[in-house]
Formats: sequence, C-alpha cells, structure tokens
Amino acid sequence: MDFNVKRLAADAGTFLSRAVQFTEEKFGQAEKTELDAHLENLLVRAENTKQWTERIMKQTEVLLQPNPNVRLEEFLYEKLEKKVPTRMNNHELLGQSMIESGGEFGPGTAYGNALIKCGETEKQIGGAEREFIQSSAINFLTPFRNFLEGDFKTILKERKLLQVKRLDLDAAKTRLKKARMADARAAAEQELRMTQSEFDRQAEITRLLLEGVSSTHAHHLRCLNDFVEAQTTYYAQCYQYMVDLQKQLGSFPSSFTNNNQSSVSGGASISVPTIPVSASLPSVSAGHGSSTASGGFNELRSSNGSRKARVLYDYDAASSSELSLLADEVITVSSVSGMDSDWLMGERGNQKGKVPITYLELLN
Repeated sequence: MDFNVKRLAADAGTFLSRAVQFTEEKFGQAEKTELDAHLENLLVRAENTKQWTERIMKQTEVLLQPNPNVRLEEFLYEKLEKKVPTRMNNHELLGQSMIESGGEFGPGTAYGNALIKCGETEKQIGGAEREFIQSSAINFLTPFRNFLEGDFKTILKERKLLQVKRLDLDAAKTRLKKARMADARAAAEQELRMTQSEFDRQAEITRLLLEGVSSTHAHHLRCLNDFVEAQTTYYAQCYQYMVDLQKQLGSFPSSFTNNNQSSVSGGASISVPTIPVSASLPSVSAGHGSSTASGGFNELRSSNGSRKARVLYDYDAASSSELSLLADEVITVSSVSGMDSDWLMGERGNQKGKVPITYLELLN
C-alpha cells in the first residue's frame, strides 16, 4: 500500500515537473533542447507523407465510388465487419434497362436489336468496372490505409514519447542550474545523465522509424504502378468493348441511323458524326495489328510515296481542304511535308483533300 502511494506521488511529481517545464518554455522562461536537423527533416517528411496519403486515398475513394451515401454505407459495413451487399453499378443498371427495352421493342427490329447489343456492352463495361474497383481497393487503397492506421500511428506514439523524454531532460537541466547544495547538485547531475540517456535512446528509436518512411514510399510506388496497370486494363477493356459494339452497330441499315435527321423541324439538318476508332490505340487482345498499322503510316510518311487505303467509317469534310469519305471505299493516300501527323493527303479520281488517318486502313 505504501509502495503504491509512493509510486503515485512520484508519478504526480514527474507530471507536474513536465507541465512546469512545458509552460515555462511557452512563456520563454526556460531553455528547450532542440532536435537535430536530420531528425526534424524526417519528422516533416513523415507528416507530409501522412497528409498526402490521406488526400490521395480520399480522392481515389471518390473516383472509385462517386456516391457519398454508398461510400458511407460501405464504411459502416467495414467497421461492423459485415459483407457489403452486392448491387448493380450504373453501367449494369443502364445495360439492364437497354436489354429490357430492346426486348419490348422487338429483337427483330433494328432499334430493339441495337438496344440489346448496347445493353450487353454496358453490362460488360460494368463488370470491368467492378474488377477495376476491387483490384484498386486491394492493391492501392489497402496499403495506403495500412500505413495510416499502422506505421504512422506507431510513429506518432514514439514521437510523443520523445517529446516527454525531452521535457524530462530539460526539467533535469533546470533543476541542475537551480541546485546550490553539493548533495542536490550530485543528485541533479545523476538525474540529468539518466534523462539524457533516455532521451538519446528514444531519439534513436524515433529516427529509425522515421527513416522507414523511405521504404513506405518505395512500397507505395509499387502500389501506384499496380493502380496504373489496373486503370490501363480497365480502359483498354472498355475501349475494345465499344469498338466491337460500334462495328456491330455499323452493320445496321444507314436509312435507320439517319431517321433522327428527318424528324428535325425547319430547314436545318443535324449531322451526327461516327466516332472514329484509332488504328494506333492498343486492343485488349494485345495483338500486333495496331502496331503494324501505325508502322505502315510511319513508313508511308518517311518514303514520301503513296499507298492504297480502305476507308473504315464515313467522314464529312469540315472544310474545303478536306476530302469526304465513304465507308469501305478505296482511295490513294500520300504524305505531304509539313502536314500534321494525324492527317494524310487523299485522292479519289480528280478529288483531292486531307483525310484523318484514324478513318483509314492501309492496304498491302
């Protein structure tokens, strides 16, 4: 019992000593031991790492799930350690609506068939989005969260302990300065040596933890590469799905695709351009066709010769210097010095003008 009382009294005295030292430092009435510059820089870097990690995490979560209510629901399920209920994402919901409406209008009609094909593609994109979100959460967000909830909390704990040891050290220095009697000075000097040793030990522990932030940066760099790879795969899948869909829709009768233009009131007509498919973009199948096509255009530019090319999509000239194109026709193309790399000079009989390379397929 007496031992516990003495221990409580000693703890109270230590706490009071730290409080007095801290207060006097704030009012400029006591000296303060400064940390070395290297340790201070490590502390600043760790704090910056924490702040930017939090910010990147927050924005990534918004990117993966824009709906704040759904994010809150997922957060609560995670805290309760319960499985988040599976729900259709926006692409899948749109796809389902398109498929159902296509069935209502009739799969045998051009419009109904087109709706069904679009719906199936939207559901494919929804599935790719789901895989992208899952991959990003595991390989990108989780390591960032582990740093904030694990390593950085340990750093905070040791940094606070270092602050306590510093207050003890400076309080010991103050008592030594105030000691007048030989016995008091001897006790103060012994206390100073002990507190200095504890402070140095804690400073070393804190420094080692802070230097570990470099390893955290290296780990987060690998996670960033994984995130970029997941995005690349996702967008490539979406691109390929839409290319395939566009080809399917391109097989529908042109009279059907132009029905909207005839319903516009007044004399003006509205042109709905076909979205071009770049021959230079990669496909999910990772074949060599796109690189071969790009190489063909590069060879054509360097040779200053001419080649036959098949037109992939209809193109309406935007100015008198351009040449209008019809899908599946064959024209002659050549490179002209000073022309933008995305364009070639096209010839059809006596007609001549610039044409975009994304609408062309070079023939052997």
